[in-house]
Amino acid sequence: MADRRVLSHLLRRLTFGPTAAEIDAAVTAGYDATLDALLRPADPVPLPDLGPDPVAALDAGTGREQRQRARQEQREQLSTLTRWWLTRMVAGGAAEKLTFFWHGHWATSARKVRSARLMLAQQSTFRRYGAGDTAPLVRAMLRDPALIIWLDGQKNTRQAPNENLAREVMELFTLGLDAYSEADVKAAAQVLTGWQVDRRTGEARLVPQRHDDRPVTLLGATGTFDVDAYADLLVRHHAHVPFLAGRLWARYAGPTAVPASVPAAGRNTTAMIRAVCRSPEFTATAGTLVKQPVEWLVGALRQLGVASAEAEQRSLQAVLRSLGQVPFAPPSVGGWPEGPAWLTTSATVARLQAGQRLAVLAPAAADRLTGADRLDALATLLAVDGWTDRTHAGLRDVKDPRRLLALGLASPEYAVH
Repeated sequence: MADRRVLSHLLRRLTFGPTAAEIDAAVTAGYDATLDALLRPADPVPLPDLGPDPVAALDAGTGREQRQRARQEQREQLSTLTRWWLTRMVAGGAAEKLTFFWHGHWATSARKVRSARLMLAQQSTFRRYGAGDTAPLVRAMLRDPALIIWLDGQKNTRQAPNENLAREVMELFTLGLDAYSEADVKAAAQVLTGWQVDRRTGEARLVPQRHDDRPVTLLGATGTFDVDAYADLLVRHHAHVPFLAGRLWARYAGPTAVPASVPAAGRNTTAMIRAVCRSPEFTATAGTLVKQPVEWLVGALRQLGVASAEAEQRSLQAVLRSLGQVPFAPPSVGGWPEGPAWLTTSATVARLQAGQRLAVLAPAAADRLTGADRLDALATLLAVDGWTDRTHAGLRDVKDPRRLLALGLASPEYAVH
């Protein structure tokens, strides 16, 4: 029978937080079978019907009051989308975690995009292409309306070039900081000129009059390139696979050196994740990765069996705001911070307060924490391998089950996995 700690580690990293029953099943199935099941292609996800963008439907003569109502409807659509995704996260497995990875990688914020429909369309691209070869994903993202708006692609014309999208695509999304030159940025920006987003249809299209189709020298190649040709240059570049391997290792394993086996798996994302989980170094990363707030909250909801009813979801979004991370609203194109940034004193207080709210929503889970073995039961419930002496000393005299549960959720052992 497989080692329970090893299987717990695998499930913690590939999903948002395993339940005790899921760990039991994994121990019975074994490591290889569990990994295969986690990485199996996901079924298509039914998407929410958000309706048309209320602001895009307005004409130039619309009055102020009507425009304000449309903006409010726009915010409600985004809230609906966020609640829907939180529900998917609680119900979903490794595929949902991978979608969240790509959202943080191609970090795009609805605060500037101002369209739930465009944010959902981007997420659909992650779901469609995110588990396979990176070439289709990069091609799709270079045309993605939300990303184009977020990085000022609409302002990039032959008369007034804008390098923002071209630079970030290479630096943050595909190659890394030192893999390109300023000349490459200018050339890539020229290739990307002319793309405009039609908010009414939710589509991006190339406007020939705004496009500069002169030949360029880009990443060592000279010619006339379109978006697909640029994407191919990016994914075939020698820096692309090592760069992405490093990002996957950092999010699924930890802040240690990337084993050679991960980039050797090639540019297929699932193959690289499989290589991450099969590397001997992977198990040794247990206890080195800080949960992001979304991971912390969704894992707690799953493990406590808290139903994701709409009324609760509204309050959960407030919890995420207090924790500093709300889906569809990364603070910058670089995404959310990682590691110790989530371990400040204020973050610990926020987790404790959130834990207290969750404990009230999970009376059945709290009721299991009343016996002499309550600390072991708490560790099993939260998929924690064990408590340090310091944490054990702080928990052992706590008799109230709800308080014990809240303290367990706020503990270092639950925040760092």
